[in-house]
Amino acid sequence: MTEQDIFVPEILYEDNHIIVINKKSSQIVQSDKTGDEPLVELLKKFIKQRDNKPGDVFMGIVHRLDRPVGGVIIFAKTSKSLIRLNELFRFGEVKKTYLAIVKNAPPKEHDILTHYLLRNEEQNKSYAYNFSKRNTKEARLEYTVAGKSDNYILLKIRLFTGRHHQIRCQLAAIGSPVKGDLKYGFDRANKDASISLIAYSISFIHPVKKEPVSITAPLPNTDIWSFFKDTMIETV
Repeated sequence: MTEQDIFVPEILYEDNHIIVINKKSSQIVQSDKTGDEPLVELLKKFIKQRDNKPGDVFMGIVHRLDRPVGGVIIFAKTSKSLIRLNELFRFGEVKKTYLAIVKNAPPKEHDILTHYLLRNEEQNKSYAYNFSKRNTKEARLEYTVAGKSDNYILLKIRLFTGRHHQIRCQLAAIGSPVKGDLKYGFDRANKDASISLIAYSISFIHPVKKEPVSITAPLPNTDIWSFFKDTMIETV
């Protein structure tokens, strides 16, 4: 991004305490070895310019999404809200729903998956085991088939834990890797280098106002996502 480019986020919710945006699949949340400017810094610059702030802008990272994953992500605009949001995530009081498109149908229409994930830092990849072993962390998610096309299956997923590459790794472990996810066994990439996994919705109690907040991201404007948008089965 050049100095002439102006980053304008797609804001889904904002007040004095938090900002929730629709992350693009190409964006990184925080700095990594690529050296690309992370979303947290882009947001700081955007807020500083939009609100004409004279000093530094606070922007706290509450949670993360993998680079090729798009959808709902929350940032804290104050240290107070960051502390309280961190507590909500730590105690499992944030409900997150994801949508994933896979080619191979899972064994069941609905299931709760439990694996033990081992993270390989050098490969930036996690491996799933059906049993606990040294350095593994328990990973649990619930999936439900929410749509079908001639070639693909739409899964609605709820996370119970937040592990490295959890959804990608666990779905691959049952033979249903996410469309476009070469790292976890899909046979070809998506044209835009994304993977077909979206952080679809998030619900929580506002860290300051103490009111329920529920936010849903729009689906990408592609043929496959548009098909599922029109045919998606509502699930609990």
